[in-house]
Amino acid sequence: MYKLMLTHLCLLMGAILQGLSMSLFLFPHSIPSGGGAGLALLMNHWLDWPLGFALWLANAVFLVFGLNYFGFRWTVRTIFAVGITSMTVSLVTPYVQQPPMHLFLDMAAGSIFFGTGVGLLIRAGASSGGMVIPALMIANYKSWSPGRVMMMINLFIFMLTSLVIDYKIVIYAVICQFLSTNIIDSIYKLRVRRLLLLHANWRRR
Repeated sequence: MYKLMLTHLCLLMGAILQGLSMSLFLFPHSIPSGGGAGLALLMNHWLDWPLGFALWLANAVFLVFGLNYFGFRWTVRTIFAVGITSMTVSLVTPYVQQPPMHLFLDMAAGSIFFGTGVGLLIRAGASSGGMVIPALMIANYKSWSPGRVMMMINLFIFMLTSLVIDYKIVIYAVICQFLSTNIIDSIYKLRVRRLLLLHANWRRR
């Protein structure tokens, strides 16, 4: 019971931190935290859809495929995390100061919040959704490194976002990716009792 409560607490805190990183620090500068967030920014720019809804939609498409590939429990936890993240973005975004100030401080804070949030989600046996799902599928099929596949997919979306919104975005996004992924790795390797930590064999047999 205690283990289950701790797992769901990590899911909740991780999803909220991820949503705060986007709504408070990254989205005001149009900086995507990843490929899914980049698609959400593009949908917001082209279609004027709310960022929270666009983020949910970008993740929902990949979660349909993830259900058969990763299994029910992983998918349900990821859906929960994506839902809380999207809700946080929807609730917080209207109160964010416009125009945004302090670009580099926001990038640093956003990377810390995002890396910590995603790290907690992974420790709890879920993911942040988005491009993590197709990246793991492609990596398994082609026997490639998941990190390299995810970076290639994200770079493509970052470049598209930079062409549509601002060319500087790709530079800012890559810096944030570098900072946040190092934080994720640090949390992943912490020597604490594992909750329901996903191991290398994520795919459902």
